[in-house]
Amino acid sequence: MLPDRTILENIIRQVANEEILPRFNKISYSIKADGSLLTEADLAADQRIQQSLLENYPEISFLSEEMELEQQEELLQSANQLWCLDPLDGTSNFAAGLPLFATSLALIKNGEVVIGITYDPVRNEMFSAVKGQGAFLNGSRLTCKPSGFSLDKAVAIVDLKRLKPKLAQQLITNAPYKSQRNLGACVLEWAWMAANRGHAYLHGGMKLWDLAAGTLILSEAGGYASTLEGETVFRASMTPRSVAISPDKELFSQWIAYLNLQK
Repeated sequence: MLPDRTILENIIRQVANEEILPRFNKISYSIKADGSLLTEADLAADQRIQQSLLENYPEISFLSEEMELEQQEELLQSANQLWCLDPLDGTSNFAAGLPLFATSLALIKNGEVVIGITYDPVRNEMFSAVKGQGAFLNGSRLTCKPSGFSLDKAVAIVDLKRLKPKLAQQLITNAPYKSQRNLGACVLEWAWMAANRGHAYLHGGMKLWDLAAGTLILSEAGGYASTLEGETVFRASMTPRSVAISPDKELFSQWIAYLNLQK
């Protein structure tokens, strides 16, 4: 039996509202070895959520973005059930005073995501999904649907800095879409695609905690995603994965066809 989705949502909501939001625009940051930012909010949320999960589900192992790579890889190899947590995705936004960040939690069981939760505390938006049971936003079912837009009229969310230079340059000089955005928070970008916010999405390399919950939320909402190599996005691995998404089947086909031409 899987953990109760409502209990997990309550844990994430409480910690984000008590440990992350009160620190927004009030604390400094440090720089980690990989060049990414780290704040007191990341660490406080990570510790609180880990402790709550341990108290409620002691039989499930725990992996977080804030762990060392060696420990993360060992957990992936040894655990049949594993929480995967990003306590604060969009830390650069958080540190810069931009209200685009979220907490994201996934449960990986036997190599597949079975629960995904992403919470945006600024907007009080709780995105969640359980495998085979649908995706939800604040309790209302999410359903991806046709947009009525062709690719040349679409709004795309694209992280240019993570793409290979040739593809990034092509998108800059001769974009196939109408206009481009970038939220700077991967877990929100997955959730927004599942909620039909934007038409196409592209990212050159996400880590496990960036994509684990989002892959399930989008899939359960009926959206479409693949890597640039045409593979299923989720893999229980620490190797970064490229991501192309659309909530619209026809747009996804147009988007993938364009990206294939750029290889």
